[in-house]
Amino acid sequence: MRGRTEEGPEGFAVWMTGLPASGKSTLAKLLEGSLRSDLGRYAEVLDGDEVRKGLSRDLGLSREDREEHARRVSYVAKVLARNGVVAIVALISPYRRSRAEARETVGAERFVEVYVRAPLSVCERRDPKGLYAKASRGEIDNMTGVQHPYEEPEHPDLVVDTSASTPEESLGELLEGLRRLGKL
Repeated sequence: MRGRTEEGPEGFAVWMTGLPASGKSTLAKLLEGSLRSDLGRYAEVLDGDEVRKGLSRDLGLSREDREEHARRVSYVAKVLARNGVVAIVALISPYRRSRAEARETVGAERFVEVYVRAPLSVCERRDPKGLYAKASRGEIDNMTGVQHPYEEPEHPDLVVDTSASTPEESLGELLEGLRRLGKL
């Protein structure tokens, strides 16, 4: 059976990348709930903001610090995945190089890159934390998508356009994609 080992379900990492307010955290929480309740899978969300508070609180928002943050998160995702957990990473991870390194760290066979796509205008309108507004007033430096670049994935495993659907519809699209990839 696909997605299983003799010991139990095979773990893997779902690495969600996208602009701030694209819907990564919302989609990650919905996926975690569905995997746990509907499929009986072990799943853990590694939300970039939450992980930063503990594992990466010594890091800022420079390119080097963002890359180090992604490196730390990819290591945790690797440990979870090799122990049968679905590690759901919700991390801007603005650089292609960092995402490629995360794939290598976790292992290509256990890594699914999901581009959570939403146009900048939609993200600015959503702005649940007020970050875009603060960036436009000059209160935040290095805001991804504003003063700091975001490198869109060139060949993501899955693309979920959250601007075109509800969170629940986006979840359905993500689950279907994971099934097509043989992960569920």
